[in-house]
Amino acid sequence: MHILGISAYYHDSAAALVRDGHVLAAAQEERFSRKKHDPRFPKSAVDYCLKEAGITVADLDAVVFYDKPFIKFERLLETYIMTAPLGIRSFLKAMPLWLKKKLWLPNTIADDLDYDGPVSFASHHESHAASAYYPSPFDDAAVLTMDGVGEWATDTIAHGHGDQLDFMRELRFPHSVGLLYSAFTYFTGFRVNSGEYKVMGLAPYGEPKYVQTILDHLVDLKEDGSFRLNQKYFDYCAGLKMTNHRFAKLFGGPARDPESLVTQREMDLARSVQEVTEEIMLRQARYMRTLTGSKNLCMAGGVALNCVGNGKIVREGIFDNIWIQPAAGDAGGAVGAALAYWHRGQGGERPALQGKDRQKGSYLGPAHSDEEIAKALDGLGAVAHRLERDQLLEQTAELLANEHVVGWFQGRMEFGPRALGGRSILGDPRSPAMQSKMNLKIKYRESFRPFAPSVLAEDCSKYFELDGSSPYMLLVAPVREDLRIAMTDEQEALFGIDKLRVPRSTIPAVTHVDYSARVQTVHAEDSPMYYDLIHAFRQKTGCGLVVNTSFNVRGEPIVCSPQDAYTCFMRTEMDALAIGSFLLHKGEQPEWHEEGNWRDTIEAD
Repeated sequence: MHILGISAYYHDSAAALVRDGHVLAAAQEERFSRKKHDPRFPKSAVDYCLKEAGITVADLDAVVFYDKPFIKFERLLETYIMTAPLGIRSFLKAMPLWLKKKLWLPNTIADDLDYDGPVSFASHHESHAASAYYPSPFDDAAVLTMDGVGEWATDTIAHGHGDQLDFMRELRFPHSVGLLYSAFTYFTGFRVNSGEYKVMGLAPYGEPKYVQTILDHLVDLKEDGSFRLNQKYFDYCAGLKMTNHRFAKLFGGPARDPESLVTQREMDLARSVQEVTEEIMLRQARYMRTLTGSKNLCMAGGVALNCVGNGKIVREGIFDNIWIQPAAGDAGGAVGAALAYWHRGQGGERPALQGKDRQKGSYLGPAHSDEEIAKALDGLGAVAHRLERDQLLEQTAELLANEHVVGWFQGRMEFGPRALGGRSILGDPRSPAMQSKMNLKIKYRESFRPFAPSVLAEDCSKYFELDGSSPYMLLVAPVREDLRIAMTDEQEALFGIDKLRVPRSTIPAVTHVDYSARVQTVHAEDSPMYYDLIHAFRQKTGCGLVVNTSFNVRGEPIVCSPQDAYTCFMRTEMDALAIGSFLLHKGEQPEWHEEGNWRDTIEAD
């Protein structure tokens, strides 16, 4: 049975193809359209999934959408009526898309795909929960989903056992930890639904001075992790903004203007909302352990991308094991919708475990043969050296060891927001200058943003205080004490962004200012080429990890095609590009010409 899952019309549209319970392919539309967080119907992603599975639309047994539009529309109408006339501008802005597209999804699917088969709908949080539990390595698990809002639910607790997924509790709009975090994202001057990870990265530079203010005025938090938000301070129900004048008064002035200087206030706000979010996550996790009796935890929904909070749950030891859907946001809903239909709608069985999860390393996107890559590079006039596998690994490791920055384009593209060694930009973690170089000269983004280490799985404990694996870069762990560099009294007294200039460990490029790192453990069975590269780097340097960031610049999606990779390589100050069997050196390339300023064409994130 072939089931196509689709998420669309909010942000991060995606498609996924499931065959008899196996996820064969999945991709976000943004990777093909080159429009970051593209919300449009994912026609290109669908075409890719069908091609990867070797089928046509006629072979599909069902198409499943990741939420229920009529129930969501009901929630919007009720909210508008309750807040009228305050919500009229928001109402008028939202209605055209609903009346033209969202309420007519079966027609859209039939027309855009030329499809005349069954169309089904899973609820939003059912899609999230299914994406978390069914691909996980567990036959029994507590399942937590947390995000902004689906139809009405914002947060659910379920129990997965065998092929079943039983929902036990939900919190409802407007009470949402996702919307709470997004409110602070907006107030600190970053874009909602894309800048939340900046708030998380900014938090260690601040102090938790507003935690009690948040708990006293904004969040009524209970011991079981349930909570209510005081709507007196928020504007997302009635208006086009997340917060209102009362929120601004509570925190000492108006929201920061985007692109303006980040001040200590924003750092303290980020730290404070991060700590409150972590406390909510911890309380819910403790409650779930008691409620379900399971020793395993699965997570999905946008809040599950908060890897700092995830790491806290791991270190608290509440559950023995944890598995988080790597595409935890709305894109992953496409996978969950298809799996929910297979298991709950068709009574399908879960595929055999074989000792690990069913996500296949999340390498579910398109791959390109050497012939396709050669044709693309020739068409671009690129100068490339075709190498044997061992030569490519040896020369790339040598470049990294000499502190060069390398674009890495190998195998299938990752599904989800993290680059996992398929579409990555790599650097030397031992270099004190690497973080600043990669942020300012490669990524063209804020200097405070941290980078992640990709570490050989067997070497993880040599560098980080982390038991178990973290293959999807969704857990933050402390750097080992013996690798840390002691701070002087003068350095300890530094505040805010000044902390950035102090090396914190012997792997400074991946050590955040609080001595933490967002860890990806690399496993030979999931990513043999990437594993062997890090192994080659270790043989040269004695260091079993590399800096890994996504292959893109600020405001642009991760690269998908060879043309995307070469364009990004030439636009930045990357030193080399390893793509398929080819190695390209920047100094050997023809001069790069583009009409206009390419940065003006990329939407700020």
